[in-house]
Amino acid sequence: MIDLVLTLIGPDRPGLVGSVAAIVASHSGNWLESRMIRLGGKFAGILRAELPAEHVPAALRALADLETGGLKVLAETEYRVDRQATAGHVAMVLDVLGVDRPGIVREIAQLLAAADVNVEELSTDRRSAPMSGEMLFEARAHVHVPASTDRAALRTELERTAKDLMVDVRIEDAPPRPGR
Repeated sequence: MIDLVLTLIGPDRPGLVGSVAAIVASHSGNWLESRMIRLGGKFAGILRAELPAEHVPAALRALADLETGGLKVLAETEYRVDRQATAGHVAMVLDVLGVDRPGIVREIAQLLAAADVNVEELSTDRRSAPMSGEMLFEARAHVHVPASTDRAALRTELERTAKDLMVDVRIEDAPPRPGR
């Protein structure tokens, strides 16, 4: 079996997910995990499927044919989940909330990178504050922190950065997620 990681982007329309799922299924594949969303009128997604090696070339040709309908597909094969990459790390969840302004993601991401923290998943959004109507920025990140990291010092540094950015930040231990 070969793991296939696909990145998809194109104009949003009904049936996009179904067309990709049909290709995976018709080539004896198994849809393993995915994240898909509509952003700015575009459909964007990433997924991981597993297919028998002999079916991969035909599946890749069929996926390339989706481009005639405007869906761009980038495929990576031979992908293997690197379980060693997360060995010796602690899974944590980081939440950020505050008035939206440029630079929030950059500052937090730079701090995490400097601490050798790996961002496994990041979701961000903007919403209107209930009372003031100001735009709020919110983010949730699933991260892997090296076990050797002083987590109290990391929290202190995140809180200092959050104060400078005028946002609230919370980081707490999370159980490891299955299949990661």
